[in-house]
Amino acid sequence: MNNDPRENHIDYVEFPAQSAHAFASVKQFYKDVFGWSFQDWGDDYSDTRDSGISSGFSADASHRPPAPLVVLFTADLEGAKERVIKAGGKILKDIVSFPGGRRFQYSDPAGNQLGVWSDK
Repeated sequence: MNNDPRENHIDYVEFPAQSAHAFASVKQFYKDVFGWSFQDWGDDYSDTRDSGISSGFSADASHRPPAPLVVLFTADLEGAKERVIKAGGKILKDIVSFPGGRRFQYSDPAGNQLGVWSDK
């Protein structure tokens, strides 16, 4: 049994930035409007530091979502992937590693795109 309070909950929202300019502009926008600060992970990805729910911005054309992406947490990433498929979901991006964990993306039967991540 997993006692992590994040288990099977919405844990993160990822927002796309369509260019390096948009990426820099959106970070400045949220800093100016809401006072957010950021943790940069290279030139094209930043996590918000103080936005409430964890969130980030991606300008990497090979990684950024087409629209805001809700990301759920699980300790058992492979098990979650199997359950998504069994329940009728479609895997859009297979499991990949990133600094701090791994994740995959899927669409549900209504066409919504979501991600699932694990720190294991």
